[in-house]
Amino acid sequence: MGKQTATATCTAYRAIVEKSGVVLPAEVVVGRVGWLTALAQALASSVIAQRWTEEALDELAGGLGPDRRELPAKGYKALRRLGWGSVPEPGVYVSDRVKCCADEEAARALRLALHRREVVEAILGTWPENSRKRTDAEWAALREALPVEVSAAEIRNRTRQVQAIIDAGGALPAGITAIEGVPFTAAQIVLAAADKQLVMVARTGSRTAELRIQLPLVEWPSSAKDWAWHVLPVNLPRNVPGEALKICVPTLRVSNSRVRVDLPFETEVPFAPASGHVIAAGFDWGLNTLLAAAIGRLTPQGRVETDGRPLFYDATVVCAKLHRLRGHREDLAVKRRHFDRLLAGLADDDVRKPDLLVRYERTDVEHRQVCARIRHLNQALAWSAARWAVDQASAAGASVIYLEDLATLEARGRRRGNAMLSGQVRGAVVEAIRHLAAKVKIAVVTVPARGTSKFCPRCGDGNSALTHAPAPDRLTQRGWKWAYCPKCGLSCDRDWAAAERIASRGLLGQKATFTDRTTGKRTIRTSVEGNVTRVRRAKKPTRAIRRARRSGTDLHPRPESRTSRAKTGPTRKRQTRVKKMTSSQMPDRRPVPAPHPRGGEPSGGPSTPDEPAQAGAYRSCTGFPPPDRLPQSESQPRAPPCRVRNWLSPRYATRNTQPTRA
Repeated sequence: MGKQTATATCTAYRAIVEKSGVVLPAEVVVGRVGWLTALAQALASSVIAQRWTEEALDELAGGLGPDRRELPAKGYKALRRLGWGSVPEPGVYVSDRVKCCADEEAARALRLALHRREVVEAILGTWPENSRKRTDAEWAALREALPVEVSAAEIRNRTRQVQAIIDAGGALPAGITAIEGVPFTAAQIVLAAADKQLVMVARTGSRTAELRIQLPLVEWPSSAKDWAWHVLPVNLPRNVPGEALKICVPTLRVSNSRVRVDLPFETEVPFAPASGHVIAAGFDWGLNTLLAAAIGRLTPQGRVETDGRPLFYDATVVCAKLHRLRGHREDLAVKRRHFDRLLAGLADDDVRKPDLLVRYERTDVEHRQVCARIRHLNQALAWSAARWAVDQASAAGASVIYLEDLATLEARGRRRGNAMLSGQVRGAVVEAIRHLAAKVKIAVVTVPARGTSKFCPRCGDGNSALTHAPAPDRLTQRGWKWAYCPKCGLSCDRDWAAAERIASRGLLGQKATFTDRTTGKRTIRTSVEGNVTRVRRAKKPTRAIRRARRSGTDLHPRPESRTSRAKTGPTRKRQTRVKKMTSSQMPDRRPVPAPHPRGGEPSGGPSTPDEPAQAGAYRSCTGFPPPDRLPQSESQPRAPPCRVRNWLSPRYATRNTQPTRA
């Protein structure tokens, strides 16, 4: 069994001052938490701004302090050993625990910059004569100078960044500090660097927890009296199980006028082996759909078989909504830059400046709202696709999921294809799949992405390139949706063929699976090619088949007299059923008499001898006796006279008895 750490985002709607017992509303809690995060942000930003130099980064990358001792793993301890601790502004009182949280945030930002610095230094040290096309010797020198596991996309992006500075200034930049500005620090406080003198967290129920923390009472506290203990009750979401092993110290931030508590928790998950898999699910990042999957099975002979059933996760509607929002966001960004240029050209006493400021603020608020909407849709789409992928693998009995390696995946060619690929939240989907698959003991392994959509999965030799067409009935036209192999005649969806090839690469190369000890991620760096055979799925035996097997009889017995299947007589004609046509037109005359309003039999008989001829005609037409012969209870009260025809009156009874005209 292993441990899995996840983060649940909770919301604190109120707080209780521990000393006085006063319950604070949400507005006051947002203000006090905002003061705390603003203090931590200011302290961390000051440290990063002071140490954003090549000399300071060299000292941090050396890993040794002034006393020649190795730097600790925790960031705030490493900065304090180097003498880079944060110092608050004069007159502002901040406890040492808050300083530790700010130093931890600054240390994380500086250590993240060290990786980017290594890549930039390797590119600057091996700068080619032609940056657009390196020779083999230049590529070999660059690969030797780069750190491990740097993708080609990152190399190209950094090369373009350096080339843009050369085109503007005419010389190579000195380092990463000349290429990038000071890293931005978010308004949050990482409470994991503090101890119980600042924060404590405890679970109070299956769905509740309490956060005990010191918050400032004023925006700029001047002494320890301006700080007080607060208890923040939070409701845990459903993804936090009741059997969670541990609830860790959270991170506090303010978002959309609410206090967000990012609460980490640990759960116990089963161990999934890296190799020895027989059934696997291969997923391809498609252009037609977000995910396309195929189930592969490794036979004892070393072949890969698939059941020939494609699986697709179609997110066309959500992707279309995201594209519309991105276009709207770009328009708002252009409008905001236009207002910046207009404001920069106006004097402070210009009468047009207040109106432009109002319009700029309105555009900026709308831009932030659209960005928040895009982030929300991306997160919802990522987790929905991950849940679908894990459910499909579990239903098929797969013990491993193979995905394309994002470090080797790159969109080339048309700008439209690049936009479609960049609009998909692939990194978030992969992380969500890893998280959900670990709970059901399914391993997640990445395979190289190069050539998965180019070559045929049935031939498998890596030489039979597929022909991409827009549709199966237009194989001679150029397209990208449909795949056709001229060698073996394979004709199927492009993403489906790529998913089969990914499953084949994973199953055949699972012995070379590499596991990163730091992150636990698994990958296959070498492509092992092989053909994929499509087999028919075994049918589930019906009741008749099971009865025939049990009794040993023929499932479809034939008459014994029939010795030959030759035709011996004429074919019987099929009887045609004549459909009666009904007319929807209103008849000229009423076909049946109208019922009496007081009830009675719907049909009448002939007149009796004691009834006159007129009464008999009335009875034969209406089915009721004349009104003068009804009992007193039935004849009273009489209906009021009206201008509508009364078909029960004797006036129309004789007319209805006349024969119908032809």
